[in-house]
Formats: sequence, structure tokens, C-alpha cells
Amino acid sequence: MSKPSDWPLAPQSTRFVVPQRTVHQLAEHPLSKGLYPLGIGYYQRAGGHRMERQEHDDHLLIYCLEGGGVVTTGGNRNRIKKGDILLIPKGKAHAYSTYTKNPWTIYWIHFDGENATDFVQHIQHQRRSERGGMVYPLGVHARLVSEFAVLLDSRQASYNFNAFIHAANHLRQILSHIAQLLPMAKQQSGSDSFDLEAVHSMMQARLHEQLDLDSLAETVNLSKYHFIKRYKELTGTTPINHFIHLKIEKACYLLDLSNKNISEIAFALGYEDAYYFSRIFKKTMGISPSQYRQMRDGTVSYRR
Repeated sequence: MSKPSDWPLAPQSTRFVVPQRTVHQLAEHPLSKGLYPLGIGYYQRAGGHRMERQEHDDHLLIYCLEGGGVVTTGGNRNRIKKGDILLIPKGKAHAYSTYTKNPWTIYWIHFDGENATDFVQHIQHQRRSERGGMVYPLGVHARLVSEFAVLLDSRQASYNFNAFIHAANHLRQILSHIAQLLPMAKQQSGSDSFDLEAVHSMMQARLHEQLDLDSLAETVNLSKYHFIKRYKELTGTTPINHFIHLKIEKACYLLDLSNKNISEIAFALGYEDAYYFSRIFKKTMGISPSQYRQMRDGTVSYRR
């Protein structure tokens, strides 16, 4: 893998570099050798984040969710804005950095494999790139953000090679999804129109913390009062109720696929009080987190 950034992680940011031994296994396994991740990360409001590589021996994808930055290749300097995909092919020398006053929030993936170049070219063929040949205006999409989050979750089962096989094939889904979205994508206009996708994308990206209404309202340039009113008109529920619902969905995922205890899962979803988390879970699901896990283990049946 190309040298990762040595940017010091902020509290709500994370990165995971796939162990070299596992990379060799992925490169040889028939279910993953075509395409596999080398490193995955999520950087939130990453002030001071910058990187320069003269030798780039893998492919890099960056998805900008908030803020912005700049990328320089071959003497050309171009902006990266909210909703943009930055796709840097293997072998392309480059430098990039976030804005100082409005630092970006990004997901990033380093990847390789026998078919990696084919996936890169497939994306490139869907839409003419803008701003330097590697920047693609895609827009913010809640489902795509969720797919990045699932890929990043593979680090929680790093002891299990099957988790990496799943991650490799999930990466195929992400790149294919981007290729599907690009022909229909509209460049961000900066208008004050209500962008529900942007709101839901922020929710998906911030499931690990508490998200206030002011931050959500700022996404669509509305006051908190008008934001709540407009959101309820469009969805039939409140933004906080939907955010809680997304958290509980993620809790179910973690209860199903990990052996983390209830306190660890609560903390991973921004709840410092595990008892409060359990009450919210039971109110939503009708059973407690422990009962839900017992269902997975086959020790209890579920009837509502």
C-alpha cells in the first residue's frame, strides 16, 4: 500500500490498514484477488490533513461529505467540494490537502487487485471527469455513505479472514454503485433547496456520535425551526427519531455480526450510558439488546 497519511486522528475519525499478511491472502484467494481493500478510513473535519506521493503503487478513492480541499497532479491544482469523488489511479503522482477554514470530512479507500484498473476505467467511462481529470461531482448519497461505513466495519473482525473476503466483495459493490450514480449525478449548486440526501448522509456518517439539530439544519441552510418543519413534511417523522432509528439498525448489525458487549456497542453509537441505550433499543425493537442477541444465538424466540 502507498504510504498512508500521518495526520493525527481526531476523536471521531478512524483508519484501518489491512495487515500485509492478509493482503497477500486476499491477492491469492479466488474470491478476492480481483479487487480488495488495502486501507480504509473516515476523517471528520480533518483540519491539517495533507499528503504528497511521488510514487503511488495502488488506487485511491476519496469521497468528500463536507467541506473541501485541493488536489494537485501534473502541475494542475483543482478543488474538491462536498459530494465529489476523487479517484487517483495507480502510478499517478499527486498531492492533496484540506481547506484550512472549512476542512473536509471524507471516506477514503486504497485498493488493488487483478481487476482494480478495470473498475477504475469503468468509473472513468461513465462521466467525463472535471477539475483535473480525477474529480467527479457525484453528490451526497445516504446509501453510499452507509456502504462505506459497512466496509470500514470490517476492521472490527480483523481476526477473521472471512470478514476480509466480505470486505473485498463489498468494495466491488461500492465501486459499481458509484459507476451507476455518476451518469445521473448533478453538480452541487449551493442552492438553498432542501437536500434530504445530504441530511441522511450526514446522519449515516455520524452514527457513532450524538448529532444536534443545528448541525443537521446547517446542511440545508435552514434555521432549526424551519428544518424540523420541512423534514417532517417530507418524511412524516422528526429528524431525531430517524437518527435514532438508524442507530438502532446499526446496533442490530453489531449485535448480529460482532461479539462486542452491550456497553461497547452503546459507546460505538455515541451512548455513554449503556442503560439509556438499552431503554432506547427496547422502545424501538420491543426487546432488549441482550434478548436480541439471544435470538441470534438461538436461546430465545421473538414474539411481538
